[in-house]
Amino acid sequence: MAHETDWAEATEQQILDAALKLAPAQGWTWPMVRAAGKACGLSVAETELLVPHGPADLAALLSRRHDAAALARLAGTDPKTLKIRERIRAGVEARLDAAATDEGAVRRWAGYLALPTRIPLAVKLLWESADGLWRWAGDTATDENHYSKRAILSGILISGLALRLAGGKADAMAFVDSRIENVMAYEKWKASRKGGDLLRDVAAALGKMRYG
Repeated sequence: MAHETDWAEATEQQILDAALKLAPAQGWTWPMVRAAGKACGLSVAETELLVPHGPADLAALLSRRHDAAALARLAGTDPKTLKIRERIRAGVEARLDAAATDEGAVRRWAGYLALPTRIPLAVKLLWESADGLWRWAGDTATDENHYSKRAILSGILISGLALRLAGGKADAMAFVDSRIENVMAYEKWKASRKGGDLLRDVAAALGKMRYG
């Protein structure tokens, strides 16, 4: 069973590797997914068995690959040696750099996640990214602050990614620096925000990446 699981996970990553080459031209679509599977020597049935939700499964795999890459980069830094602002900046920078390594595919990934039916998936993936960075930074909050911090950082991550793709790293990090205080002053932020604002922020940022 473990061997089968290892094979499935490794083959999923191979499909994702092939998808990253195809997506810039073909988009984040089912035909692209099937073509990626074919490039790995898989039949349509085998591909659909491994990634039954097609583009959605690959979107999640890509986001989690970039999360892992960011955390691997951060593993060489002891967060305790940094101020909390510096930890958050380092985390966001590492995550944006990871996404930028697959820029062409990420643009199409963003277009796919900008579809109204995919916004919940986008929010889920962003939340995972923000949670991973906060945990690296040493956050142990379990009350409502846990959720507030992750909601704020999710908004910064997606807006920063939109700016990174549109204007480059300097523009993105200037934006991040300007928003770090929001992370630190989350109580003030909570008082000025409404429940649906994160959804709107995510939709707006994804739309910017999709349409420019």
